[in-house]
Amino acid sequence: MPAGSSAKRERQYEHIKDSAKNRGQSTKRAKEIAARTVNKERARAGESRTASRSSITDVSSGHRGGKRSHTGAQGRTKEQLYNEAKQRNIKGRSNMSKAELERALSR
Repeated sequence: MPAGSSAKRERQYEHIKDSAKNRGQSTKRAKEIAARTVNKERARAGESRTASRSSITDVSSGHRGGKRSHTGAQGRTKEQLYNEAKQRNIKGRSNMSKAELERALSR
């Protein structure tokens, strides 16, 4: 954590780091995730000297919470399914619908 950060940000950093480690991330990766998240929150709250445009205008990390993981109700996108089918060399993939790609990949 940067020098001069608040006790709240310190607690937030530790919580995020511990959560990432519990999900199986390495210690180094967990620290990176925590630092990036806390720094973005500091920028959004005006607690840092500099901030990128996306840090200020993007949805907060607390609100976003996995919305971009593509594992929600609709699952992976057709493009993601197609790319996996291409890697597995599934024939006829270019003419398949999303549902057909899902079925072909589940075999």
